[in-house]
Amino acid sequence: MNKKLRILFYLLIPFLSYGQDIEYAKEVVKILASDKFKGRGYVGEGDKIAAKFICSEFKNIGLTQFKKSYLQKFTTSVNTFPSRMNLSLGEIDKTAGVDYLIEAGSPSVSGTYETVRLNINDIFDREKLLNKLKSSSGKFLIIPIYNKKDYSREQQEQITDVINFIKYDSKNPASGSIVLTNDKLTWGGSTVLYSKPSFTVVSDSMQQNFENITVDIENKFIKKYKSQNVIGYVEGKNKDSLIVLVAHYDHLGMMGSTTIFPGANDNASGIAMLLSLAKYYKSNQPKYNTVFMAFGAEELGLLGAKHFVENPLFKLSKIKFLINFDISGTGDDGIQVVNGSVYKDQFDRLTHINSQQKLLKEVKIRGEACNSDHCMFYMEKVPCFFIYTLGGIKAYHDIYDKAETLPLTKFENYYKLITQFVNGL
Repeated sequence: MNKKLRILFYLLIPFLSYGQDIEYAKEVVKILASDKFKGRGYVGEGDKIAAKFICSEFKNIGLTQFKKSYLQKFTTSVNTFPSRMNLSLGEIDKTAGVDYLIEAGSPSVSGTYETVRLNINDIFDREKLLNKLKSSSGKFLIIPIYNKKDYSREQQEQITDVINFIKYDSKNPASGSIVLTNDKLTWGGSTVLYSKPSFTVVSDSMQQNFENITVDIENKFIKKYKSQNVIGYVEGKNKDSLIVLVAHYDHLGMMGSTTIFPGANDNASGIAMLLSLAKYYKSNQPKYNTVFMAFGAEELGLLGAKHFVENPLFKLSKIKFLINFDISGTGDDGIQVVNGSVYKDQFDRLTHINSQQKLLKEVKIRGEACNSDHCMFYMEKVPCFFIYTLGGIKAYHDIYDKAETLPLTKFENYYKLITQFVNGL
């Protein structure tokens, strides 16, 4: 090989490696968000299917186990909807995930029920509200749409209190409730079981004057569901300190036997970043021991991260820095760095790298926020960032967060920014 070709070859190596990583990342997202993984929740043990896949990737990459397994097991209670999920307003059948969501902590319910409609004035008039509640025994309460901007903060709090009472309090005589909305449907998970079922229905999808509803819902509440974290590491040159990279692999699972929440951006993309970085550091020995943790049950309340912090496999004081990747699939408008204002020196170095390399449109600063797995470590005084991408698709906690519509627009540049940042710690 002549000198010019040799120089060209070495110049191309970084671009070739990043190109391979983006294809790998796309494949990881495609696999994790596929129907086979059942939304990586608790119907059909979708979370275990995902954990098994991540274990196999850790093994293929060559990560070292802390004990005899990559798995750190824990238990949690969880409410699930494994089979029947039917709702009709009047004579019109509605589609789960498209037209409505069920409150995640709802119990089973089956039958046809008359409805009692509240209006916004009922909520502000105690006597009218009590009369409507008394007349709702054995029926479903319909809660109207309201625009927050039309009400004061005090009025908003009053509306919220009434809605929460109707949805969650066993003293409410109604058999259940339906909240009407103009907002995007956004689901969650629940570790508790409520006494009454509740639904959120998109107003555009409903028949305006239905007098009854028909429901057929089956829940299964599991008191001690066995979940797990997946953990491995790459040995570094300096073994006294640790760099920890984390992402949660779980998502919302299924709402009934056919409605799946794929969770491509949240957070198959974060796992794709985690695995891509694991591949990189296995091939390029890091300065410090570098730990890779895929957490379970984040969507249930950061439970996997909480379990690890309470049952650590190493001293948390050894962590030099931790980065949490939760939503890594776009980046058109840059990234947001939670705790950026807390660890300003590290944030400034991150922005300096980005400015020099012109990798992302913007690296935005944010203060502390207990909204993802990093929070459990931050509360133990572990220095950390939570980073998420900005721009692109709006799908979040819904049935539309799919691999085929997730662009991974700036994934390669984001990956490059992180490796350079970590290498300089």
